[in-house]
Amino acid sequence: MENTLSLNAILSQANCEFLVFDLSRRVTPISNKDFVAIEENRMPYPFPAQQHAQIGIAFWQPNQAPWIWFLKMPLDERGLLNQAALGDFIQYVAQAMGATLDKTPTEEEQEKLAANPYTFNPQDDKKAIFHAFLTAKLNQPASQFYDHAQHYTSGELGWEEWQGVGLQGIADLCTRMNKHNNLTRLRKALSNMPQPPKYALLGCLEHCDIPDSLANRLEEEIQVMLSGGETDLFLLTAHVRALAGAKPDVVHRIVKSMLGTEELRHREMLIAIAGRCWQALSNESLLDAFLIAVADQKDQAFFQQMVADLVMIPALRPQVLGLLHGSASPDLLDAVKQLQQSVKA
Repeated sequence: MENTLSLNAILSQANCEFLVFDLSRRVTPISNKDFVAIEENRMPYPFPAQQHAQIGIAFWQPNQAPWIWFLKMPLDERGLLNQAALGDFIQYVAQAMGATLDKTPTEEEQEKLAANPYTFNPQDDKKAIFHAFLTAKLNQPASQFYDHAQHYTSGELGWEEWQGVGLQGIADLCTRMNKHNNLTRLRKALSNMPQPPKYALLGCLEHCDIPDSLANRLEEEIQVMLSGGETDLFLLTAHVRALAGAKPDVVHRIVKSMLGTEELRHREMLIAIAGRCWQALSNESLLDAFLIAVADQKDQAFFQQMVADLVMIPALRPQVLGLLHGSASPDLLDAVKQLQQSVKA
């Protein structure tokens, strides 16, 4: 086992099936075929964040409950998995668990395995949605919190009675929105629930595919906020993030609208667009407008950080490099020039 520099090979040798999810940006599945290609450096990591891949791997043997690894692996400048780090982690696995994964690890082995620099603890919402996706994918029952979340989002408990609603229940509801009339519940809840549970719901939705009827409701909410008095920018940003899994034309329209309004181009909104709605930035004019908005923050480190983050996403890399090396609009060139002058001042 020590000579094998592949998680796929280890899991195959142990007769394990496995599922892989990206946790770097949105929680999204990575096919086993793509994961093997990523491990072998035949393809760059598809959705990196801050030059790292955050990966959730669930693996199990026949008739056994899954074990889960949450891994954070460095990438090189081309977005390829750092092979030394991968080999290092596999050595930790070998030392902790011996030659096979075909037995349940003892407490001591689990502690040994956890004490390495490559495992991490995801944010609560990502962890909840990961577990919800996993149980749904494996046709396992939802958590014990699912039933209560269903009753709450149907309105029958009273909208102010949200304190007992578990985040895992909301995540289960979102990943099963095509079952048990859950989509109707979600649309109703968005219009009625107070802010604390609404933030939890929006945080789960940003990892899900959003059907048109739910996207329409989220857009209606955004329009109501924008047509009111002073807009709650954090709540608005949460709605934009929640639309990340809507159809591309919807995401494009929302991002264009946010970038087209000066008072909405605040830092949190820009981070949300780059972190969740980055697909819209494959449109060159939107990418140009986005980078102008980032440059207008007059923060050189922030600008460099955002560019470095976007250029690592394989789907955006050609466009970002193209803008940086000649195809930028005069407005973007001017914004970058002003940013550089503000740094010198």
